[in-house]
Amino acid sequence: MTPVQTTRLLPRTYRPLFAHADFRRLLPALAASDLGDGMSVVAVAWLAIEIAPPGQSGMLLGAALAAYALPGAAGALLFGRWLRRLHPGRLLAADSRIRAVLLGCVPLAWAAGVLHPVLYVALLAGSSVLHAWGNAGRYSLLAQILPPDRRLAANALVSSSVSASIVVGPALAGFLAAVIAPAWLIGLDALSFAVLAVQVGRLRGAAAGADGKDGAGTEVTEGAEDAKGRDDREDGRDGAGATAAPVDADRSAAGLRLLRKQPELLGVLALTWFFNFLYGPAEVALPLHVTEDLKAGAGLLGLYWTLFGAGAVLGGLAAGALGRFPLWPVTLGIVAGWGLALVPFGLGAPAAVTLACFTLGGLIYGPFTALSYTLFQERTPAAALTSVLAARSAALLTAGPVGTALGGPLIALLGPRQVLAASGIATVALAVVGAAVRVRARARGRRRVRTPVPL
Repeated sequence: MTPVQTTRLLPRTYRPLFAHADFRRLLPALAASDLGDGMSVVAVAWLAIEIAPPGQSGMLLGAALAAYALPGAAGALLFGRWLRRLHPGRLLAADSRIRAVLLGCVPLAWAAGVLHPVLYVALLAGSSVLHAWGNAGRYSLLAQILPPDRRLAANALVSSSVSASIVVGPALAGFLAAVIAPAWLIGLDALSFAVLAVQVGRLRGAAAGADGKDGAGTEVTEGAEDAKGRDDREDGRDGAGATAAPVDADRSAAGLRLLRKQPELLGVLALTWFFNFLYGPAEVALPLHVTEDLKAGAGLLGLYWTLFGAGAVLGGLAAGALGRFPLWPVTLGIVAGWGLALVPFGLGAPAAVTLACFTLGGLIYGPFTALSYTLFQERTPAAALTSVLAARSAALLTAGPVGTALGGPLIALLGPRQVLAASGIATVALAVVGAAVRVRARARGRRRVRTPVPL
C-alpha cells in the first residue's frame, strides 16, 4: 500500500499531518522513544533488584527510580537561563543524545561485569538531567514545524503515543525479560533515543527559528503562520496559549509570590504534592512485592503496570464528563479512591485481586491531573495563570522522586506489602484531612460574609 493510500484511510483531521514530511519523519521516532521509556518502567527496577547487594534491594531500587526522574526536575530550574533561548529542535536532540549515550552505557557496563550500584544510579541520573527540557522541546518543535490549524491534531497524536507506551511498554518488557537481561532492555531504550536524535537532525524545519521558514520550507510571512502565532512564539507560548518553554527559576519565583495570595490554590498544590509524594513508595514497593511476596517474575510486574496504564488512559478520557460535578469533592474522592485500591495489598490478597485493584486504581487516578489543572484555571486570573502554573510544575517535580527515594528505607523497615498498604492508608488520610480543611475554609468564608462591615 502506498503512503498516499495509507493516508486516505486516516480520519480527515489527521491526513494533512501525514502529508507533512517533517511530521511523518518525527512521529515514529517519538513513538519509539516513548515505547523505550515504557519498557524502562520495568527494566530499571528489575535491573536494580538484580545487581543490589544482599538485603539492600529496596534501597537501590528507590535510588534508581529517583535518579531516573529527580535530576530532570533540578535541570528544569537550574539551566533555564541558558537553555530557554535554544531552538526546541536542539533541546530535543541534546536530551536524546545524552539519554542515548548514558543509558547505552548501562548494558555495556553490565556485560563487562563492572555495573556497580553507584555507577548504575549515576548513569540513570545523568541520562535524565535534560529530560524536562527535551519534553518541552518536543511540543515546541511541533508548534514550529506545523501551521497553527494542525497543532491540536499533532499534539493529540503525540500525547496518545505517550499514553499507549504506558500500556504496551511494561507488558513488552515483562515478556522480553524472560528472554534477555533487563540491562539490554535499557539498551533498547537508549537505541530509541539515538534514532530520535538522528531524525530530529533530518528535519527540514529544525532550523525554522533561525531561517524564518516553516517545516515545509516556505517563508513564514507567506501565510504559514498568522501574526498571533509569531507573537505567541516570541513570548514563549504556542498558538493555543500553552507555555512552550520549560519552567525557569524567575518565572517560578513570580508564581510562588502569586500563590501566597491564593490560599485555595496553595491548598490544591499541597494536596497534589502529598498525593504524588505518597505514590512514590508504592512505585518502589510493587516490584519487590512481586519478587519477594508473590515469588513471580518480570512478566507479572509488567502486567500490573499495563493494567494500571490502561485504567489511567480510560480515566483520563473520562475527565471531561467529571467536569459536570463539583471539582473539589471529585478531586478528594480520587485521592481517597486510589488509597483504598492499595489497601488489599497489605491484607495478603491474591495476585488476581490486587491486579484488579491496580486496574481500578489507574482508572480512578487517571482524571486527577486534568481536574487539578482545571481548579487552577478556574481560580487564577488569566494574566497570572502562566506564572502560577510554572510554580506548580516546579514544586510538583520534586514530589514523586522524594517519595520514591523514601520507599527504600521504608521497605527495609516494614516490607513491600506493608509499604503498599501504608501508602494507601496514608493517602486516604490525606483525603480526609483535605476534606476537613476545605470544610473549615468554606465555613470561615461564610462567617466573613455574614459579619457586618463597621461604618
